[in-house]
Amino acid sequence: MSSRVGRLPIEVPKGIEVRIADNVVVIKGAKGELKQPLNQAVSVVFEDQQIKVSANESFANANAIAGTTRAILQNHVKGVSEGFVKKLTLVGVGYRAQLAKSPDGRPMLNLTLGLSHPVTFTAPAGINLASASFTEIEVSGLDRQLVGQVAADIRGICGGLRSPEPYKGKGIRYADEVIILKETKKK
Repeated sequence: MSSRVGRLPIEVPKGIEVRIADNVVVIKGAKGELKQPLNQAVSVVFEDQQIKVSANESFANANAIAGTTRAILQNHVKGVSEGFVKKLTLVGVGYRAQLAKSPDGRPMLNLTLGLSHPVTFTAPAGINLASASFTEIEVSGLDRQLVGQVAADIRGICGGLRSPEPYKGKGIRYADEVIILKETKKK
């Protein structure tokens, strides 16, 4: 018995091509192409502009794997049609971010974070970086997992040394993150 969400079909908008072959689902849209290998515990069917995921009951944890596969495929459909974006904000005196290109053409961030040296971060393939101002960073791409991982890597840069601290709120934070500030000690 699978979950109610796991049983729901994924609606595929017009203009998105879905192919299933050799235990790999390939989803191609206006923004690009994503591939997802399938587990043996899951079977996927594409018909009537819908992707249907079902569990093969002979495997242990097949329902859990089917639900996870459905969520990943749903994110791939959204990624190739709309894309995903995570925004980061730099809070602190002298905290700045500048965009550059690495020698191989990938986007690169030069971060000034109050250290004695600038910190550089090179984005992996498939990720775009944008900066509207010196204190804002926008990470975008097709793959939701990769966009979230890159944003987390930037936030935890320098071994988490510049993640938001609770007294002044300085650090690299997500744009929608709320930092609860602590009161300083009183005498």
